[in-house]
Parts: sequence; C-alpha cells; structure tokens
Amino acid sequence: MIELKNVTFGYNSSLPPVLKDVSFKIESGQYVAILGHNGSGKSTLSKIMSALIKPNSGSVWVDGIEYSRENKKKIREKVGIIFQNPDSQFIGSTVEDDIAFGLENNQIPTSEMRPLVEKYAEKVGMLNFLDREPEFLSGGQKQRVAIASVLALNPEIIIFDEVTSMLDPKGKTMVLEIIKELQATRKKTLISITHDMDEAILADYCLVFSEGQLIAQGSPKEILNNNKIIDLAKIDSPFIFKLSQKINGVQPTYDEKELIEELCKLKLKN
Repeated sequence: MIELKNVTFGYNSSLPPVLKDVSFKIESGQYVAILGHNGSGKSTLSKIMSALIKPNSGSVWVDGIEYSRENKKKIREKVGIIFQNPDSQFIGSTVEDDIAFGLENNQIPTSEMRPLVEKYAEKVGMLNFLDREPEFLSGGQKQRVAIASVLALNPEIIIFDEVTSMLDPKGKTMVLEIIKELQATRKKTLISITHDMDEAILADYCLVFSEGQLIAQGSPKEILNNNKIIDLAKIDSPFIFKLSQKINGVQPTYDEKELIEELCKLKLKN
C-alpha cells in the first residue's frame, strides 16, 4: 500500500537531512505507529507519504502509484491526513461547513452531501453539533470533526500526525476510541505518527525513528522489550509495562488484563 525506497529529504542543503535513506513498506489494512522523539523526522515523513512534499532522492509508492508531479493529485486522493493542532485545520464556520468543505472541493452534488455529512458526524459522535461554531468546541471535539472531514472523503489511507498531543485526557480517549473502531474494520490503512507509547501499543506494527533514520521495526511488544531502542528514540514506556517489569515472576506486558492474569497465576503459585 505504501512503500518508501531509500528516501532522503532536507529542507535546506546547508543543513543535515531530516530523513536519511529511509526504506519501509506498509501493507493494506495495517495499523502502523511511527515512533520517535521530537525532531526525529516523523512529521516530515507524514508529509512525504501524503504527497505534500517531494523527497530529495529515493522513491515513494502509494497503492502502486509512484510519486511524481503528474501523480501527486492521485496520491492525495488516496491519503487523508489529520494534523496535531485542531485549531489550524478547522476551515468552516460550523461543524457542518467544515465536514462539507472537502466534499464541495471534490464536486460532490449538494443532494448527496448532506447525508454524507450526517453519516460521518454521527460516526465520530458530533451529529448534535452540526451548527456549532469552532470557538464553542473543545480540542477533542475539533479533532473528531477533523477525522469526520477526512472520513467523508473516503481515503484508503489515514495518517494521524500527533493528533492527541495537544488534547486533555478525555479528548485523547475520545480520539483513540475512534481509531480503535476504524482499526477493527480493517477497511483502512491507518498510520499514527506519535511519541506516545500508550497510543502506539494499539498498533499492529511499529516503525521507530531517531535523528532521521529508521532504527527499528516490529510489534509494540518487541519494541518495548528492546531497552536500547527505547533509550535511543527517547520513548516513554506505558505505566502498565513499567509496573510489570518490576514484579518478579511476571512476564512484562503492556496489557492490563494480561498483567492481572499473570498476578493471579503468581498468587496461586505462592
């Protein structure tokens, strides 16, 4: 679905590149977390995957289409991206206008637009807020509207670029629930750009970046069990995982249910 081959990118030729010889492949229907510290190149990578910027060298393939000046519009139709700051991406004067904006740009007939707006507003729990103006919405609600706006365009791939980093715990939980629901259908390829391991553990697979290079890839559990990678990428392990590591006789886990089961087994042994 998405493949990068030896991609290098820099914003200024006099400075070190932001991404250095990056290669990986993301399969259709996967939920992949891209992890790394601030400045590791994650957000630049999201812009390259969504054809917003072109790499200096290497190739980018999306659903069998190689990035080029001629093909970038086709790629942008396949990839939807939701950014970090919920205020910077709210375009319409109301929730309804915002969800409808992309549909209007795609020349969807007005008669078809209203049902689509209502369908995706309901999907993210914002159907009762269609006439609400952005200043009367919380950060989490604005992010849900941003997700609805992208879903309404029906892209095959959705990139979540640090979407929970500016939200309070309640807003973060709301957004992660939507991502989980999308993941369960396996109809979309989901990519989460994050430095939050609590978010990344929901993914099928992780790509870990440090200083513009891909330094590790594997399941969330494999990444968490690699202390060297955790230190290099400056990743903070989830609380449950840290706790399980400190208990003798318990297999380290990031799953609360697994930890409870392990503790029950340990108690029976003793």
